[in-house]
Amino acid sequence: MKYFIDLSFNGKDFFGWQRQPNVITVQEVIEDKLSIALQENVEIVGAGRTDTGVHAKQILAHFETQKKFIVHEFIFKLNTMLPPSISVNRLFAVQPKAHARFDAIAREYKYYVDTQKNPFSNATAYYIKKNIDVEAMNEAAKILLDYKDFECFSKVKTDVFTYNCKISYAHWEKKEHQLIFTIKADRFLRNMVRAIVGTLLEIGVGKRNIEDLHHVIQSKNRSLAGKSVDAKGLFLTQVEYPNSIY
Repeated sequence: MKYFIDLSFNGKDFFGWQRQPNVITVQEVIEDKLSIALQENVEIVGAGRTDTGVHAKQILAHFETQKKFIVHEFIFKLNTMLPPSISVNRLFAVQPKAHARFDAIAREYKYYVDTQKNPFSNATAYYIKKNIDVEAMNEAAKILLDYKDFECFSKVKTDVFTYNCKISYAHWEKKEHQLIFTIKADRFLRNMVRAIVGTLLEIGVGKRNIEDLHHVIQSKNRSLAGKSVDAKGLFLTQVEYPNSIY
């Protein structure tokens, strides 16, 4: 049987999602606990590979097993085995060919910015002291929907075949002393969201004008975009799939 596992994790203690030698990762911890619980070697494939320090309110992964179990009991068992920074939300059977990464049709991220010092969100939001023009950032965010090639926001050394992404939504909202940026696309490049946020914030504080974003995107040059903001404010919040996987 093939299963999708729906997870949440706090990325603070991990060197990203993907298993790597000599460091602790989310994938490694989950695979190890699944293998113990099922008494067999289990490998998982995630919907994406989050970077060091990035969080996930929802990420899905798939695995296969020959073992039978009662789903709600197995979820309870896994949650007692996993560290406090990782939780299992759901577990469900899918079609044999379903793939957590390649079948995903959309992914949504949120980035949190504090505009006032806040000791309670210090670990999960980026603090900026300057006045920010949210309206200007939203005008700039609309420009993103007019483009497909986002090489300018990608890490320079990355093994992708294309830099094309279809962004369907990008918007800032203000809630009291916090700004929340939500972006949705069919796929994202490594470091893409953090670089977009950094560039939009430069527009928000007046270091760039809105129209400059056209030049940055068309240049395909990472050095012309803004700096990548801290990973701690970034959350993968939703992954969508077609009904055909169930």
